[in-house]
Amino acid sequence: QVQLVESGGGLVQAGGSLRLSCAASGRTSSTYRMGWFRQAPGKEREFVATINWSSGSTYYAEAVKGRFTVSRDNAKNTVYLQINSLKPEDTAVYYCAAGGLSYRPGRLASAYDYWGQGTQVTVSS
Repeated sequence: QVQLVESGGGLVQAGGSLRLSCAASGRTSSTYRMGWFRQAPGKEREFVATINWSSGSTYYAEAVKGRFTVSRDNAKNTVYLQINSLKPEDTAVYYCAAGGLSYRPGRLASAYDYWGQGTQVTVSS
């Protein structure tokens, strides 16, 4: 089992920045990738970014490229999501997820086995 705890969400004005954190604990040695997803009110959960836990390679949704940066600190078992130039449409609950080795693309929720409880990001215009 892997436990994930997100933090760093909040209320921010458009154009501002936030850094979300996701601390992993438990059997993290089997983690292959970490991902970030978000779910806005009335919408389905959507992929944001993913990072390979060992190589650090990353992949982003088109909607966030250039504004979002995913990174990890293996020593702290923590993954981060730096969000810049926030827009009102970024308002959502942001979830981190952890997955083992899988041939499923990292943009799919099915590539992940464990999920955090989510952290709310609200962007005011």
